[in-house]
Amino acid sequence: MDRVSSFDEPLKKLLGGATAKVMAEHLDLHTVGDLLHHYPRRYEERGKLTALADLPLDEHVTVVAQVADARILMFNNGRGKRLEVTLTDGSGRLQLVFFGHGVHKPHKELLPGRQAMFAGKVSVFNRKMQLAHPTYQLLDASDADEATEAVDAFAGRLLPIYPACKQLDSWRIAKAVDAVLPSARDAVDPLPASLREGRGFTPLPEALLKVHRPQTKADIEDAKARLKWDEAFVLQVALARRRYADTQLPAAARRPVADGLLDAFDAKLPFTLTEGQEKVSKEIFDDLATEHPMHRLLQGEVGSGKTMVALRAMLAVVDAGGQAAMLAPTEVLAQQHHRSITEMMGELAEGGMLGGPDHGTKVVLLTGSMGMAARRQALLDLVTGEAGIVIGTHALIEDKVQFHDLGLVVVDEQHRFGVEQRDALRSKGKQPPHLLVMTATPIPRTVAMTVFGDLETSVLDQLPAGRSPIASHVVPAKDKPHFLARAWERVREEVGNGHQAYVVCPRIGDDAEEAEGKKGKAKKKAAEEDPEKRPPLAVLEIADELRKGALAGLTVEVLHGRMHPDEKDDVMRRFAAGDVDVLVATTVIEVGVNVPNATAMVIMDADRFGVSQLHQLRGRVGRGSAAGLCLLVSEAHEASPARARLSAVAATLDGFELSRIDLEQRREGDVLGQAQSGVRSSLRMLTVIDDEEVIAAAREEAVAIVAADPELEHLPELRTVLAALLDKDREEYLDKG
Repeated sequence: MDRVSSFDEPLKKLLGGATAKVMAEHLDLHTVGDLLHHYPRRYEERGKLTALADLPLDEHVTVVAQVADARILMFNNGRGKRLEVTLTDGSGRLQLVFFGHGVHKPHKELLPGRQAMFAGKVSVFNRKMQLAHPTYQLLDASDADEATEAVDAFAGRLLPIYPACKQLDSWRIAKAVDAVLPSARDAVDPLPASLREGRGFTPLPEALLKVHRPQTKADIEDAKARLKWDEAFVLQVALARRRYADTQLPAAARRPVADGLLDAFDAKLPFTLTEGQEKVSKEIFDDLATEHPMHRLLQGEVGSGKTMVALRAMLAVVDAGGQAAMLAPTEVLAQQHHRSITEMMGELAEGGMLGGPDHGTKVVLLTGSMGMAARRQALLDLVTGEAGIVIGTHALIEDKVQFHDLGLVVVDEQHRFGVEQRDALRSKGKQPPHLLVMTATPIPRTVAMTVFGDLETSVLDQLPAGRSPIASHVVPAKDKPHFLARAWERVREEVGNGHQAYVVCPRIGDDAEEAEGKKGKAKKKAAEEDPEKRPPLAVLEIADELRKGALAGLTVEVLHGRMHPDEKDDVMRRFAAGDVDVLVATTVIEVGVNVPNATAMVIMDADRFGVSQLHQLRGRVGRGSAAGLCLLVSEAHEASPARARLSAVAATLDGFELSRIDLEQRREGDVLGQAQSGVRSSLRMLTVIDDEEVIAAAREEAVAIVAADPELEHLPELRTVLAALLDKDREEYLDKG
């Protein structure tokens, strides 16, 4: 079998249809190569027991432990049977429970003193940790063939524990790995020989054998060092090639002119720029002055003044005779940017109008919902060059939109835009325009090097003077309902003091969303039996409840993505003008909405949002001189990871610290895998948060290799591995954030 094809072999050929189907659907493993790169999460030592004291709630776990006692209990007047088994390992105890007909086999097999592997989801019952109906495999001597096999397979060895799912336990995955392990010999080694030998790495086939079937702990360390390096290196080579290709593109240099639009704008600023804004502006102006396109990521906390920096870059390009386009992810945000930019520029935004200044320019808005006449005028202003600055949504990318001379594209909140949109806008210039990408989601340096590795990075980490602190608190609605009542009282107090509030819900909610018939009823019944399964709280329902109850008498309005754009804009304008007391919204307010008078935010079902998203939402309050308040309402259990996440958000306002926490909590560690489509084989061993040195070193080597051999002509193996990583579906993530 040739080297590439054995890794491309579909799993169903080797493992049978049923197992292959579960692997594909639940673990995203389709080929022999995928399974060989599905590494153990940890290893158990034979005879050494897992610390039961450290089991995480609500997670699927595998433990090796000893049976302390087992007893059958009757309930429901003797009609029901339950087997309770207590496990021990010296660090703690764990209860297993089996019901009904499922009690017979474990009752015979799980005798005191027996040792076994158990897999299941950790839950809490009567304040005790338990596994309900776990699957198990005996590890001590027994007549059962399977148990004997298990003892033979694992005796005296390090026992790999694989990331598993309910349908497929770790030890079944281990058996499947045994079936494909011979193919590890055929692994294509992407590392140039000089690099591999220079750094003393284990050859790749050997590293794969050692990671799956280590004889010693040193084997595991060897394998991990090698596999981490591969992941970092292949990714950095892909990114270095992307950056190299960009430097080969021609672009018009755009240098600001003296006494032009930028100088006039700076002269009328009522404040001085922060040191950070000055430094980042210089980096951008240096890039704009070169004859290949700038590709820069500007990251900064909510309110750090990114828009000001971007506007000055746009003005510099207009001074140099070009046009600048700013792309926003939503109409609400595009309108808001247009408003704030025209306000900041004042009469400088009236270029070409009667009585307008000589060096002013026109600033136009272009969105999908504009009337025909306004749209026609905006398109005309762009094609003639009358408008130096255009702000819009992806409507800017349509074929009809033509520019006189597009020099700079500013993309706000990059993670909302795909590669197609970025390229479509780029193709509207006579030459590729310069590109500035802005994000308010703080990104640790290593993530910037991997996720945004094709962009140079600038960071704004100072907040301008005048921003107020935000107090954040978790409100445990289930354990302490009176805390929730107090939260609504606090909202009333803020409104009473002349301020306004947001209430954020995860879902819009209306009849169209509810599944009808049997499905809906089944869901409802499941939700009643297990509150965890209830659907997330919805804007329309909560707004209704608040109007009738806790916030009766206040003006409560809703804002969500399914409203007509005019309706949305109307609500937003009235909220900004202070005519609406409380805005109940989905995450449409997450980016860019700026109402300094809004001081309080209540986030319902806060545990259903990610850490970075909560931080973004919270940034909507405390934008004026009054202090902000953010209340995170949750029904999650106190010991759950969800509650730990919320406590972390409440404890710090430092977005970079929170983004680290966010990464650390994604246990499988693949920051790319969730967010980027199809990067299945990207990061399996590498944890972006812990492996900064590996990533930085791999980036250096990658840059040197690509500079010497951009097409990798002398490194065919590396080319092969890159092609496999970056097939059509997977290439996109390099251009997404």
